[in-house]
Amino acid sequence: MATKTKSKHIFYFDALRALAILCVVLLHAKGFMTQFVTYTPEVFFTPIGFWELFSHNPVRIGVDLFLMLSGALSLGRDWEIKDFLGKRLPRIIKPFVFWCVVGSSTLIAATYFIPQLEFISSFTLESILGTVYNTFLFKTPCFSPYWFFWMILGTYLIMPIFNKWLLHSDLKEVEYFLIIWVISTIFEYTLMKSCPVNLSYFTSPIGVVVLGYYLRHTKRRIFNNKYIAIAMILIPMIVMVAYSYHVLDSEMFFKFNRYSILMIIEVTGVFCLFKCSNYLKNPNIYLKKFVGKIAKCSYGMYLTHAILIFFVGKLIPFNIFQHTGTYLIILAIAFFGSLTLINTLGKIPIIQDFVGVK
Repeated sequence: MATKTKSKHIFYFDALRALAILCVVLLHAKGFMTQFVTYTPEVFFTPIGFWELFSHNPVRIGVDLFLMLSGALSLGRDWEIKDFLGKRLPRIIKPFVFWCVVGSSTLIAATYFIPQLEFISSFTLESILGTVYNTFLFKTPCFSPYWFFWMILGTYLIMPIFNKWLLHSDLKEVEYFLIIWVISTIFEYTLMKSCPVNLSYFTSPIGVVVLGYYLRHTKRRIFNNKYIAIAMILIPMIVMVAYSYHVLDSEMFFKFNRYSILMIIEVTGVFCLFKCSNYLKNPNIYLKKFVGKIAKCSYGMYLTHAILIFFVGKLIPFNIFQHTGTYLIILAIAFFGSLTLINTLGKIPIIQDFVGVK
């Protein structure tokens, strides 16, 4: 049967959460940079082009890491559905609603005084309400990352069913589920073909959540060896970048699905490497404090970093900077700006439950 996990703060979880939000910001900062590069096959054989191809796939593990952490932290524990949903759902719903309303309203008001923001086309009541509504559905500029909320909401709703199963299962039964799930990811998300057998009950993202639980508790050597973990990270990275270069003539950006087998192997390696790291078991006190702060603010950072990218991207003439300088400026503003914003607002009692601080 599954081990009933006692509540204990584990630093490598904080480190994984911090890495997850960093990957998300890196990816969206790269997305902002596409307006400054004319993409031709020749461009991709430059340092800038290599980073574009590298960040287009291997860096896209942030969401998978968040899902794995949800499973590692919540599954296999003896809790009631009412308690789980009563605790988890408000943590994601309140900040989502808060930033949908406050974020969109702020940008609407700012566009009135700074027209070049172009966040809204007109200021009629119908247009304003439509913009706010579309923000909830992640259809407005800079709010497209909000799809994550709806995905994680659906995942939370199914997790109590899986948790009850895991409480009465051993890890071999979990391996049975994960083997079938991997088969489904190979067909549906890697080969992009329908599996002859309907494996819809095993498809992602719930498989990634169960994988996080499994990797935390398994004693198998393959998942508890740092050298194997490093290989699991590097080999998929190399394959993805090599394949991206191989198809340059036919497709400028080949995007591997985040649930494809290569992405799953890579994110598994990252999780296992952090789990096996002796340094993360006893980190420097300053690193522990800094990483812990990022982990605590990570959800709020996810909800606000793209807003900051959009805002400064419209106001600062980045075309006067070199490509690398622009990227670093955007990255710093998005990452440290959102961290500072959420950390500061999280200290205000009246709104601290709404800004995305855990």
